[in-house]
Parts: sequence; C-alpha cells; structure tokens
Amino acid sequence: MSNKINNLNKYRWLAYGALGALLLALPFIVDATLGRAWVRIIDVALLFIMLALGLNIVVGFAGLLDLGYIAFFAVGAYAYALFASPQFDIHWSFLVLLPLGALVTAVFGILLGAPTLRLRGDYLAIVTLGFGEIIRIFLTNLNRPLNITNGPQGITLIDPLAVGGIALNKTHILAGFTIAPVHGYYFVFLAFALASIFISLRLENSRIGRAWIAIREDEIAAGAMGINTRDMKLLAFAMGATFGGVAGGLFASFQGFISPESFTLLDSIMVLCMVVLGGMGNVGGVVLGAVLLTALPEALRYVGPLQQQWLGAVYIDPSDLRMLLFGLALVLMMLFRPAGLWPSSTRRRELSAEEDMPADEKAHAG
Repeated sequence: MSNKINNLNKYRWLAYGALGALLLALPFIVDATLGRAWVRIIDVALLFIMLALGLNIVVGFAGLLDLGYIAFFAVGAYAYALFASPQFDIHWSFLVLLPLGALVTAVFGILLGAPTLRLRGDYLAIVTLGFGEIIRIFLTNLNRPLNITNGPQGITLIDPLAVGGIALNKTHILAGFTIAPVHGYYFVFLAFALASIFISLRLENSRIGRAWIAIREDEIAAGAMGINTRDMKLLAFAMGATFGGVAGGLFASFQGFISPESFTLLDSIMVLCMVVLGGMGNVGGVVLGAVLLTALPEALRYVGPLQQQWLGAVYIDPSDLRMLLFGLALVLMMLFRPAGLWPSSTRRRELSAEEDMPADEKAHAG
C-alpha cells in the first residue's frame, strides 16, 4: 500500500515538473509557431484568469451575482496609473502600488457590499451593474474642475514594471535568449495567476470557503448554524475586489495607457461568462473558461482570411461572424453543459438532482 502511495506521489511530482517546464517554455514556443501577437493574447488571458478567480469568489463561492466587477479592475488600474505616470508626476514602485491598489479596491468592495447585504438575485445584479457604470462615468468626468483622471483622454506614459532596475517594456538578452516585453510580462503575470489559483484553492477548502458555500446554498440555514452572513458577504466582496485590483494594476503597467472605455459593462459580462462557462465554483473550471473565452474570439478573427482563401471574397464581416459564433457557442454550452465545462462536484450534484426531480416539485421549487 505504501509503495503504491509513493509511486502516485512520484508520478504527481513528475506531472507537476512537466507542467512547470511547459509553462516556462510556452511563450517561446508560441512566439516561434504562432507569432508574438499570440504571446500577448496569453498575457491578457493570465490577467483574465485573475479577474475570473476574483469574481468566482463572489459568484461561485458566495452566490452573490455581481455584474459590475470590472469596476474593481478599473479602480486598481487607476490607482496604479495615477501614481506611476506624469499625471501627478509621481513614480512609485510597483511594490508599493500593487498592494495599494489591492487595499483601495478591497475598501471599494466593502462599500459596494455594505448597502447590498439584504439584496439577492436580480436586485443585487441591478445594483452591482449600476455600481460598475457609476465608476466608469465617474472616471470619465473626473477631469474638472480639478483634473485627476484626465477624463475620457485617459492616462498615458504609465511606468512599466521594473525588477531590480530592469524595465519589462524593453527587450533583454538573458543566457542567449531574447526576452521581449511580452515574454517578461508573461512570467510576472504567470506568477500572479498561480498565486491567485493557490489562494483560491486554499480559500475553497477553508472554514471561510465552506461558510461562503453554505450562504450560497441557503443563507437562512447558514445564519441559523451560527455563520455571520453579513461579515462573510463583505469578506467575499473585499476578497474578490482585491484580485481585480491587483489585475488592474498589472494591466495598467502592461498597456502603458488606460481610459474609462477600457472598463465597460461588456467586459464585466465577459468575465462572468468565463466563470459560468468554465464551471462556477470550481477553480480549475474558471481557469479553463478564462483561457477559452480569451483565445476563442481572437481565433475567430481568422474567419475573414479563410473566407477570402476558400470563397474568393469576404461575404460576412469577420467581427459580426465572430460574435455570432461566440454567442452560439455560449447558447449550446448552456443547453448541453449547464453546469459548465468543468463544474464543481456540488454544482453537478445539484443539477442532477433537479433533473431527477418530478415536474410538480420542479414547479414548486421554481
């Protein structure tokens, strides 16, 4: 028995080692085969993994529908940009600005959560949607009478991440390898994404995570069992917002420019789709959903050149066809895999129980 356990542990560590080697080599492999543009897409996917994991805490674990999550992304991005650009002529280190952005967004998460503690379902969704739009409009108009955010023009010349005096927005040669900016940012984003995955897994299996899941399943029963539902909800909003704030700061340094138009309602919907499509409440499923919904729309851009090659002309605009196929994929997923591509075991059992439930009981439950 002990030999079998030792063999399983050995194979597990071999698998971890192979996965680690693949992740380290991935940007160079993609650069050599698909081009540098796809390395940039991978960088964006890692940011969306962080965002989706943060929203999964609120929606997947605690069961609180949030349609304004992109506002925390915006707050984190502006918290970084304002103090790392010529806007205020302050250039603090990212080691200070990323924790600052996380703290500021956590406060905003509590400010959002406090008035919505008694709201559920559609009402909570409407309030959070309004919160996201208020933040975007606020950033757009905060250029008068005192110019703070530079309004719709946005903030430019944002400082890149710099490690040991080495700026990641420049190309470097290391051990014979050419490290382009997209490669350098990949490794930083990968470190933060892996840390987000680790924290999410630890939270899921902790007392706090079990309390969130209890609130999601039945808030009244959770309160009767001694769970402080108010504090747990506020903690969920704060923790989810923290993930978004850190991702926003990384995004601002990566882009070098941000504006309010970078944080729209459509972006919130996209992050929510990543959580639902991948498997709400399951960390692995959320990561899968973030990767697929970042890569799929970009891959569908090639539909235009394929039409030209096969049909001799472009009959359907690639952007229209891209969104049509994207929407169709989501509809088919909700029909045939309502729990997501990689659902949590709890969610899978719930849907199986609902399918086996008699029709009159379904109507009563609805």
